[in-house]
Amino acid sequence: GVNRARIIKMLHDRPYNAHQLSKELDLDYKTVRHHIKILEDNKVIKPTGDSYSKLYFLTEEVEDNYNIFQEIWDKFIEK
Repeated sequence: GVNRARIIKMLHDRPYNAHQLSKELDLDYKTVRHHIKILEDNKVIKPTGDSYSKLYFLTEEVEDNYNIFQEIWDKFIEK
């Protein structure tokens, strides 16, 4: 979905916690947590830290293939 793609784009620039992502993307915190869980379950992002201060990063595999994600994103945005 678009919101998961937006989270991936944000995390490509720097790590964020769920609250920061919620504010930056103007999404409800629970919505962000839902998308984070899906991205974690699919090994797209990984956490560091604990609880509220937990920061999220893209996994190494996603970082290594980010150009493919960006190509898909660019085609989606063109529509």
